[in-house]
Amino acid sequence: MDRIEAMKVFVATLDEGSLAGAGRLLKRSPAAVSRAIAFLEAHVGVELLHRTTRSIRLSEAGERYAVACRRILTELEEAEIAAVGEKSAPRGVLTLTAPPISGEDILRPILDEFLDAYPMVTARLLLLDRTVSLVDEGVDIAMRVAQLPDSALIATRIGTDIRRVVVGSPDYLASHPMIDQPADLARHQIIAFANFGLDSWSFAPGTGSTIPRTVSFTPRMMVTSVRAALASAIEGRGLTRLYSYHVAEAVKAGQLKVVLADAEFPALPIHLLTPQGRASVPKVRAFLDFAAPRLREVFSRLAADARALG
Repeated sequence: MDRIEAMKVFVATLDEGSLAGAGRLLKRSPAAVSRAIAFLEAHVGVELLHRTTRSIRLSEAGERYAVACRRILTELEEAEIAAVGEKSAPRGVLTLTAPPISGEDILRPILDEFLDAYPMVTARLLLLDRTVSLVDEGVDIAMRVAQLPDSALIATRIGTDIRRVVVGSPDYLASHPMIDQPADLARHQIIAFANFGLDSWSFAPGTGSTIPRTVSFTPRMMVTSVRAALASAIEGRGLTRLYSYHVAEAVKAGQLKVVLADAEFPALPIHLLTPQGRASVPKVRAFLDFAAPRLREVFSRLAADARALG
């Protein structure tokens, strides 16, 4: 059996989460998928996958081997594209990752349009709240909200005004103590979203200071979902902190109000990131060219909505 083909089967099994899923993707029988993985395990001399009737799990050696396989397959694809040159049309599997809400509500509709325009491309959209290693995990494009450190990643800016805002419903705010400064939050019910702090929030330094203002609290509720935090805040259960684009529509509809706008940290940019070697791959280049102007329009509108009503 060809080792490169076996590596493709191995990676597809990880991406699909099962032997049957890899078989469907690659149009092979589960038995053929199993033989390919057995071939690799025999070649390297260690077990790569712990397999049961219901699940697969990478062994410690398998984790290291998966990283190497993704890198080899990526480099092989790039070499083939370099040989073909500009004549190569966008094709193959495009892998993207984004935070769940922006991925579901903003990126996914644009990805659907892209797939309509490029029928030879298929896509994997990984909706994850964790930071993904693009090279090690075989990701072509990541959507990320942050001030970016220097790196080998190529960044395409799609927004510049992502704020971290504290919001509450009008009814909640009318029936609880006034909020003039961050310290006032200690007297309020807090719906803590895991990514933004479960027991404290920090704010920009006050006048004449360089030290951020940190408020500690015991949350009324802790959640790991933006949608859950947003829904509870709209229902008047307390204050929560999210990105401005998470709350823009609810603020515009009058369901939420922004508090402590003067105490916010400076706004953050949002980018599409891609590994340097992937930027010239036709499917990646085509998606960046297609999606970037559409995403800039969406994030510009959401930022304007949040500013106007915050």
